[in-house]
Amino acid sequence: MHLTAHERDRLLVSAAADLARRRLARGARLGATEAAALITDEVMEWAWDGLPLAEVVQRSGTVLTREQVLPGVPAKVRHLLVDALFPSGTLLVDVVDPIADESWDALEREQEESDRTVELNVGRARREVTVTNRSDRVIRVTSHIDFACANPLLTPTQPVPAGWRPDIPAGSNVAVAPRQTATIPLVAMAARKDGE
Repeated sequence: MHLTAHERDRLLVSAAADLARRRLARGARLGATEAAALITDEVMEWAWDGLPLAEVVQRSGTVLTREQVLPGVPAKVRHLLVDALFPSGTLLVDVVDPIADESWDALEREQEESDRTVELNVGRARREVTVTNRSDRVIRVTSHIDFACANPLLTPTQPVPAGWRPDIPAGSNVAVAPRQTATIPLVAMAARKDGE
């Protein structure tokens, strides 16, 4: 039997998800790989069953609780992009913070935040832009994209000149929900002169 690379990947996810289900059945907690595989597998199956995209995204946060995974796993499984086959075709399902973390106590949250406190872009010019997402999907803008080149469905209230990017940590992104308005902090890019 000949399998495409996509089919092999799907079977690998399914096998890892079955391992996760067996471990949960005997009361064991899951590591990051099994947790991600189980959530991904469920998302793919709901898509296959024809559930609406919005419902699939909503359900993705109900697959696992923090008590079912090892310490530190919710922080490692923060963002999954699942290429799922719906009856209408393949769609990218954007799953953010799928493992319920309501049980984190205030001290743990405060410690996590303090561990990540870093001053960004010292001495660079800053500004803000208010945008509206005119699409039916979440739009994400990564940390180092020139905001003037961002998705055109992310409409600013006033034009943003070239040379400004989101003022967020490298490798992260800012998300705007469908049909929502948000204010995004921007910082001058390194090659930009502050007077421009």
